[in-house]
Amino acid sequence: MLKQFRPRTAGQRHLILTTHDDLTRKGNKSRAAVKPQKSLLEKKVRTNGRNHHGHITCRHKGGGHKRFYRIIDFKRDKETVPAKVASVEYDPNRTAHIALLNYADGEKRYIIAPQGIKVGDTVTNHDEGSFNVGCCMRLKAMPLGSMIHNIELHPGRGGQLVRSAGLSAQLMAKSAGYVTLKMPSGEVRMVSENCRATIGAVSNPERNLRVEGKAGRSRWKGIRPTVRGTAMNPVDHPHGGGEGKHNGYLPQTPWAMYTKGYRTRSKRKSNKMIVKDRRK
Repeated sequence: MLKQFRPRTAGQRHLILTTHDDLTRKGNKSRAAVKPQKSLLEKKVRTNGRNHHGHITCRHKGGGHKRFYRIIDFKRDKETVPAKVASVEYDPNRTAHIALLNYADGEKRYIIAPQGIKVGDTVTNHDEGSFNVGCCMRLKAMPLGSMIHNIELHPGRGGQLVRSAGLSAQLMAKSAGYVTLKMPSGEVRMVSENCRATIGAVSNPERNLRVEGKAGRSRWKGIRPTVRGTAMNPVDHPHGGGEGKHNGYLPQTPWAMYTKGYRTRSKRKSNKMIVKDRRK
C-alpha cells in the first residue's frame, strides 16, 4: 500500500512512500523490522561510479548511507530439500524484497521474494515439486502460461533475467529443447529448457509509484544531482549556450553522442535467440 504524507514540512509536501505491510516485523504490534541474518551479510565497498583507474564510468553517484550486501541464492540448486519461509525482509541493494529460507537440513539462504509469499510457506527447488509461488524448477517442467522470474540465461549460471520489483515473464511455448518467453519489455526470446526459473512475479510492485519528495532522500540512496545540458555553457555540453531557453534540439551526451533512437547494443552480440524485438 501507498502512504501519502500530510505536509507538515516542505520535504513531505509531495512525499509518497510504500508501507511495506508484507515485511516481517519483530512482533504483532511492532513496526520494527527483523534484523537480517548475520551469516548472510557481506561488507560492501562503495566505488561511487569509479573504475579501477579511479575514472568516473557511471555519473551522478556518490555518498549515501552505508549498506551491507545480502548474499542471495540466484542458482536455487539445493534440490530435494524442502525449505520454509522464515521472514520477508527489506534489501537496500535492490528494488525487490528478499525472503529468508530455512532448509530442512539446517542451512539458511536468501532468495528474491515473489508476490504473495508469506512466513511459514514451504518452497521446493526440484522439477517434481509443486507449482506454488516461490518454487524453483527447470523450464521444461513448468506448465505453459506460467508467470516466472529469476530466469537463467545459461543452465547452472544462476538467475539473470527478471529480478526487479513487480516484474514477471510468461512461458509461451516449448519446442526442440528451447522454451519461448515473453519478457516484461515486450521482447519474445528463446531460452534453453534446462534453465531454471522461479514461479510467480517479483514482490514490491508498487515501488515505481514512490515519490521521493525531496532531493535529500535521493542523496541517502547515493544519487547525486543531474544538471541539464541546456543550463550549461557551450564549452561544457553540446546543448549549452544560446540566447534564452531551448530544448537541446538534437539530444546528445556531453561527449556529442546522439541519444535518441541510437542503438548501443554491441554488434558482437548474437540476436539468434530473439524472436521479436521489444521495439516492434
